[in-house]
Amino acid sequence: MAKRGKVEIDRELCKGCFLCIRACPMKVLEADPEPNNSGSYPSKAVRAEKCIACGNCYEVCPDVCIVIFELAEGEA
Repeated sequence: MAKRGKVEIDRELCKGCFLCIRACPMKVLEADPEPNNSGSYPSKAVRAEKCIACGNCYEVCPDVCIVIFELAEGEA
């Protein structure tokens, strides 16, 4: 069975560089249409069920605002 994951992005720390969007092989992330408090449009997990916990988004994030969790079988 393929690895499953969960991505969490701190929308207030995210400056909207979108490096994580380009780095995601599963196309889990997109730009949030709602700005954060600083006026930036942060990244958002829109296809969270496709996350494979590869960590690419975490690795490229210059603002350290992404956390990846590896989910156990049956965990949502």
